[in-house]
Amino acid sequence: MSTKRTAFFISDRTGITVEKLGRSMLSQFDGIEFNQITLPFIDSLEKAQDAFKRINEAALEDGQRPIVFSTLIVPEIHDIIEQSDSLILDLFESFIVPIENELGIRSSHAVGRTHETGVHYNERMDAVNYALNHDDGGVTRDLGRAQIILVGVSRCGKSPTSLYLALQFGIFAANYPLVAEDFENGSLPGAVKPLIKKLHGLTIQPERLAQIRSERMPNSRYASLENCQKEVRQAEEMMRKAGIPMLDVTTISVEEIATTLLHLTGLKRH
Repeated sequence: MSTKRTAFFISDRTGITVEKLGRSMLSQFDGIEFNQITLPFIDSLEKAQDAFKRINEAALEDGQRPIVFSTLIVPEIHDIIEQSDSLILDLFESFIVPIENELGIRSSHAVGRTHETGVHYNERMDAVNYALNHDDGGVTRDLGRAQIILVGVSRCGKSPTSLYLALQFGIFAANYPLVAEDFENGSLPGAVKPLIKKLHGLTIQPERLAQIRSERMPNSRYASLENCQKEVRQAEEMMRKAGIPMLDVTTISVEEIATTLLHLTGLKRH
């Protein structure tokens, strides 16, 4: 059996939902190299025909039928894809039909219902703008508005986590670096001292930190293992002394970091 397969994620909208679900499922299968292709905005018969051709071309090239994850709503478009030489996994049908049976009513089968607008969307965009403006201690004005302030050494994941919290959960998150000057003074930066109850520390194994920094500034003192060991040790001592909870992010993804922080802090998503 070939260890190479093509997987398509097909949607009449952005494809974000089907891609996330499909990638999650494929990750459970070791030893197979998946060529993953996302086809968003398949919202016309012409586009469906083009997608049909691409699927069949992949089947010929691989010598194996592709796996197609679909969230297509319009029956006529779905029927075209259904005729391709592939394994079709219709995620909407898998879930919507049982819900229809349970509720005793038909779903609307309307395209684009998951697109978010209105107050909640605006709140999330405000949170994103806040995270961007309050990244890496660049702006301290209005810092008190933050629901959580992440602290830690440079390149430990504070910025991407702040943005993920804002974009996915609508959390007003800021982040502030702990640097050599703070360690020399033996105290937290003045801007965050009054907000200590909002602080949450991120820490990381020095070896991993050195690897990340080397990708940005190879062969520098900043990226050296010795310096990373020193900074991580000093940052952890400072946070421990101040009573700031810490999360080791060495082996976990940004998504896991953000979700864990929500769980630990009790913050509610918007």
